[in-house]
Amino acid sequence: MNLFTFLFKSKLNVFLAVSFLSVVLMGAANAQQSGLPINAAASVNGAIITNDMVEQGIKMAISQGQKDGPELRQAVVQKFIEVLLLSQRAESNGLANSDKANTQLMLIRQNYLADLQLSTFMAQNPISDADIQAEYNKEIASLGPQGMLVEYKMSDIALATEADAQAALNRIKKGEPFDKVAKSVSLAPNKVQGGAVGWVQTGQVPPQISAVLVNLTKGQVSQAPIQLQQGWYLVKLEDKRSSKPPTLDQAKVAIRNGLAQRKQFEFLSQIAKESKIVIQ
Repeated sequence: MNLFTFLFKSKLNVFLAVSFLSVVLMGAANAQQSGLPINAAASVNGAIITNDMVEQGIKMAISQGQKDGPELRQAVVQKFIEVLLLSQRAESNGLANSDKANTQLMLIRQNYLADLQLSTFMAQNPISDADIQAEYNKEIASLGPQGMLVEYKMSDIALATEADAQAALNRIKKGEPFDKVAKSVSLAPNKVQGGAVGWVQTGQVPPQISAVLVNLTKGQVSQAPIQLQQGWYLVKLEDKRSSKPPTLDQAKVAIRNGLAQRKQFEFLSQIAKESKIVIQ
């Protein structure tokens, strides 16, 4: 969890300035103001809290619903001071060199660098309005001559082997409800909902599943297990509906997000191909 995601979960953090600890800390910080560098908001035992750090903390707090103002800035500075006090004490107590600390710090660093790499990649490979228009045109053309958007309400059961999938299918063919079998044997997280997936379009599911889904009638289950890279699936068509497609303006955000996810997946796949990956 990000530092400020945790620290600003509660609105009480905004009012830390009225706490006894905050008063003491601000007094200590103010006493050092004359000796601080230009871009410093505060220092703790010589460790600098920069104004840039504070501004980032304020932006994150505002994005989580906090109201901008002097109180928020003061609360952000206070929290940085508290974190520095605790982290410095942890250092002096030798906690920073523990296996647990080293593992967590490594994970934090890796996650940050991964996010930084993706954001850098997307900044260097932005999605243009022309890309969005082309994708929209492609999706509209795929609707066929009637120009209607078809959605399928589906459920699925995920299993590790074809034999397991066939055994589950046999139970369904003998009369057991699909959702009961899903709750009993499915390996997917949606097993608790009886395998319910919800409304999807054909482009939102693997082609192996969409090829089966479009040929099912309402209430029908796939006649045979469907093989995917991650396992074997059974699918059930719960319902089907048609509607007019959204306009370009209505679909723009969703298309941009979809194209971004595709770009990131292709980028990650390329990195994986260029790398040596060994799994125990």
